[in-house]
Amino acid sequence: MDDRLCLLVIIGVTEHGYKELVVVSDGYRESSASLEELLTNLRQRVLTHSPKLSVRDGALGFWNALSKVYPDSCHQRCWVHKTANILNKLPKSVQPKVKAALHEIWMASTPKAAYKAFDNTLELFSAKYPSLNRDKEELLAFYDFPAEHWIHIRTTNPIESAFATVRLRTKKSRNCGSGESTLAMVFKLMESAQKRWIKIRSFNLLTLVGNNVKFKDGEQVVEQSNRKAA
Repeated sequence: MDDRLCLLVIIGVTEHGYKELVVVSDGYRESSASLEELLTNLRQRVLTHSPKLSVRDGALGFWNALSKVYPDSCHQRCWVHKTANILNKLPKSVQPKVKAALHEIWMASTPKAAYKAFDNTLELFSAKYPSLNRDKEELLAFYDFPAEHWIHIRTTNPIESAFATVRLRTKKSRNCGSGESTLAMVFKLMESAQKRWIKIRSFNLLTLVGNNVKFKDGEQVVEQSNRKAA
């Protein structure tokens, strides 16, 4: 079996705040072509408008494909994957300090504080570990969305947690049969996991996001004319 084969999973959020499984498909790891085909099919079938925000792990193929199919979607890099990727490259003696420094960045209450923490981290560690400086803008995209949603959009955890069940089942069964039977099994497992997914906080704000209402530092931007009218 080709070791480049992988599962492609996309989860979306409804206007009522429920997380729903959108796509489970097979494809090639890091393949822009596979992802572009998947996203094009998705756009033609149901998701005709660009998602306001797309959260992904470190796979560059996804962003390359997303930029072609949904060019208006903002990009958010998953902090869990970013942190894990950085720590895996560091000596264990340094990992706790770097992890704490990264935590200070994404837990900052404003972009200004986050950028300051980012600069402090780079000053301390980037000479030895240059990968710290990648994806800065994409890591901090969540600040342009409601603060109530930050806990949901900083990571791809819904997919990762759902896949824990999938990994456990596939490890136990070892030989899952054909590609089609494996795909069907994964779909059913994730469909079942979907029932336990936590609803998005303050889901009523999704309507504002969908209607292109601007947010800054997690707060809704009130236009000057509206202030005068009030």
